[in-house]
Amino acid sequence: MSGRPELRQLSFSTEAYPQQSRDAAWRDQLGAARLRCDNIRAAEALHGTIQFRVTAAGIELAIVASVPQTIALDAQAADGLLMCMLLEGTAELCIDGSSEPLSAGQLVCVPGLARSSLTISTAFRLLVVHIAPALLASRMDLAPPASAMRMQGEASTLLSQILQSVAGILEAAPGDDPLVLQPFEGIVTESLAAALTECRLQARPDRLQGRAFMARVGDLIQKKLADPGLSLSSIAADLQVSGRYLQKLFEKSGTNFSAYVRTTRLEHCRADLANRHYDKLSVSDICFRWGFNDPSHFSHAFREQFGMPPSAYRDRSAQTQAKDPARKISRGLPAGVKSAAPAAGAALAFGHGSAASSVSTSHPRTDNLKDGSILGARHHWVHATDKTVHWGYLSRNLPPVLTVESHDYVTIETLTQHAADDWERMVEGDVGAESVFHWTATRKNVDRRGAGPIDASIYGRGAGEGFGVHICTGPIAVRGAMPGDVLELRILDIQTRPCANPRYPGKAYGSNAATWWGFHFRDLVTEPREREVVTIFEIDCERADGTARALYNFRWTPQRDPFGVVHDTIDYPGVPVDHSTIEKNHEVLPGVRIPIRPHFGVIAVAPDQDGLVDSIPPSTFAGNLDNWRITRGASVFLRVAVPGALLSIGDPHASQGDSELCGTAIECSLTGDFQLILHPRDRIAPDAAFADLSYPLVETRDEWILHGFSLPNHLTELGQKAQSQIYMKSTLDDAMRDAFRKTRRFLMSVKGLSEDEAVTLISVAVDFGITQVVNGNWGVHAIIRKSLFTKA
Repeated sequence: MSGRPELRQLSFSTEAYPQQSRDAAWRDQLGAARLRCDNIRAAEALHGTIQFRVTAAGIELAIVASVPQTIALDAQAADGLLMCMLLEGTAELCIDGSSEPLSAGQLVCVPGLARSSLTISTAFRLLVVHIAPALLASRMDLAPPASAMRMQGEASTLLSQILQSVAGILEAAPGDDPLVLQPFEGIVTESLAAALTECRLQARPDRLQGRAFMARVGDLIQKKLADPGLSLSSIAADLQVSGRYLQKLFEKSGTNFSAYVRTTRLEHCRADLANRHYDKLSVSDICFRWGFNDPSHFSHAFREQFGMPPSAYRDRSAQTQAKDPARKISRGLPAGVKSAAPAAGAALAFGHGSAASSVSTSHPRTDNLKDGSILGARHHWVHATDKTVHWGYLSRNLPPVLTVESHDYVTIETLTQHAADDWERMVEGDVGAESVFHWTATRKNVDRRGAGPIDASIYGRGAGEGFGVHICTGPIAVRGAMPGDVLELRILDIQTRPCANPRYPGKAYGSNAATWWGFHFRDLVTEPREREVVTIFEIDCERADGTARALYNFRWTPQRDPFGVVHDTIDYPGVPVDHSTIEKNHEVLPGVRIPIRPHFGVIAVAPDQDGLVDSIPPSTFAGNLDNWRITRGASVFLRVAVPGALLSIGDPHASQGDSELCGTAIECSLTGDFQLILHPRDRIAPDAAFADLSYPLVETRDEWILHGFSLPNHLTELGQKAQSQIYMKSTLDDAMRDAFRKTRRFLMSVKGLSEDEAVTLISVAVDFGITQVVNGNWGVHAIIRKSLFTKA
């Protein structure tokens, strides 16, 4: 194992490193996973993550996710065993100069110092398992093969399925407790033994008799394991062979009789210590139960094998089992269900007819635009109608409703998906809103609402299943934008969308829903403990103080949509609320005025992934950031992932607090004035704030704001399971760590600080805040004040 890098982090991401350092950091951490990177096909776009775990028995596991590359497999220990299995992707396996295709679910076994490699041609996720020499020595049937091989056969298929389950648990279980995977250790060991035996017999059928005899030896030892007098001579006598012959058989398997018996007894003791059904047995009782006759000797041997005394191991096992069960998925695709495929025609079509009538273009606009105009720049207006919005998803396959040049100005209308909470105030009379929300028993203008199946075949909620909820205007293409470029979106102005109903002149309205996906939901103290409450707010558009007041609230009651589906909870966007079924409370928040902080919750360029992407979790493409600081006067910098960039804007908010705790803000339709500026990658200055950009960066007059997430690039890191697992895996710890890493990287690469200087400055002068805890991929933002730096 000499030369192997130390496993320093349980979770590694290239996002923590400046672009020029990522290649070296990636190669170093791959070495910790017993892999070696020989070639990266797209070094300039390198993104990679590795999750490490080591079980109590010393089984090392790693899940590696990255871009296409060639990886050498190297167990790096004369007696170790390395197994690799593609979870997603396609590759070529090279062993001794010959290549064969390797697909997801197929296992590769690499013994000791053998060599093989994988040439991976797609984005991939790879499970790496290393079995330590000590564990191999405890089982005669775990003897490694002579050379690297692709494992085949029924036992290998079963082992593959078990390892896929282990990978799922590893990805879903936050934390570093090695006991999380303890129940699988024995299963993996037994299945591996069966698979290796099967592979040997396939290669050398003539060895069947010898292997059968060794299996008899193992079975006999197991039966007599509890006997303190178990000895080599007694086993040899029972089998009617000489002790010397039997000892040679053990030596051929790389062990000896005494070591094999001791290790096997320790494994049984460890399992009993972790089994709550044996918690009434003392450590000494368990020691004697498996043939040890000296508790002190047992304790010493256990500590040597597992790194802790038996009593400490038992305590840790009990603590792990007592932990609360993992959170259930509340939003997004259920596990095992694939996201909707990119489809031509209805699946990605806008409403009925062309978007052209909802888009207008004029000469450069100069009124109320703080930056003036650029020579040749034009002003465009995108109205929010059923022809210009997409509801609940992002996609690289959406056709643009408008194509602009760099530096053009665009006025974009946006609608809140909560407008149907009070149809009279937020939809009625508004031609654009009426076209988007139109839904009768026979016609629904915007049918798809979410990234789920169009036939609502999972829960039956409606087309798209509400796996994504935001009404997004766009996408808008920027001519000439290519992957790797940076799109700067300057927010010049934001205005509330006035109510179009003549009964409420000069007013605008918004809705706040305290929902079942809110952070508060299972922590209420008054009855009924689980309830959803909608509060309607009124904004006086003619007042200069910019405040909202609560008009009334009501508890959600089951609502029947125009197609006849009953929604017991707020589980599908745009369901018209029948006000005859609710009880309004007009005495809500008396004497309270909420300052207006208008902003757009969703600002996104199209992600590079195929298929439809749930609009709820934010990521590298920005999306549902829900940060109220992204308002007039701010600029948002986004790395372009697809040709044209394909900008979408939606989820308008009149106001929101950090965390968006109950699930929503004051959801209020808004109109924004923007300028779109394209920065081609080959023209970006090395010291530009956005030169090393792989995350949403916001700049205001006084601050830079960086956004960290529980998983910085969840679509890549979680692969095909991303749109379900992201709702299970998010923690504020991970989001805070990502925000720290990005801030450190920004200060080192943009401001030229050393790592020590960056860490000190972060601790004494950078403000971190909880952006949101309700969007699947939880967010923490970092605020760096420009005034800290005396030099520009």
